[in-house]
Amino acid sequence: MQLKDLLTEDRAVSPVIGVILMVAITVILAAVIGTFVLGLGDQVSDNAPQASFSFDFSSNGGFSGDTGAPGTSDIVNITHEGGETIENSTLSVSGDGTQTLQRESGNWGPSGDGVVSAGDRITLSGVNSGETIRVVWTNPNGGSTNTIARSTAPQ
Repeated sequence: MQLKDLLTEDRAVSPVIGVILMVAITVILAAVIGTFVLGLGDQVSDNAPQASFSFDFSSNGGFSGDTGAPGTSDIVNITHEGGETIENSTLSVSGDGTQTLQRESGNWGPSGDGVVSAGDRITLSGVNSGETIRVVWTNPNGGSTNTIARSTAPQ
């Protein structure tokens, strides 16, 4: 057999390419179906929302409910500055201090329209100096929480 004949021979090319394509399609379909059957496909779209919040801390000049010490109970205004609109049932605000944060005013929660969008604000009292305040998003499908904003009160 001549070398020239080997290079121009193309009888087995179509069946080999066909088999390779069929195997590749089968593997891809098995991976996609397996992902959704195992429930991994549901988690793909459950990412934390992208939103920006600002924190404005100020002293209310009052007394702390727990210690009675003057000036230790401050307030924080948390404002949604921009980004995605978020259902307020999935948001919570927490602090790492000893006092429980108390809602003073704002349009998050039952009095609002059910969503937190740009310009919405909430005012909380009971903030200790140096306390870290977090806006936490809870996945409505369960299983995970994410801190989407945090700030520390001044000392």
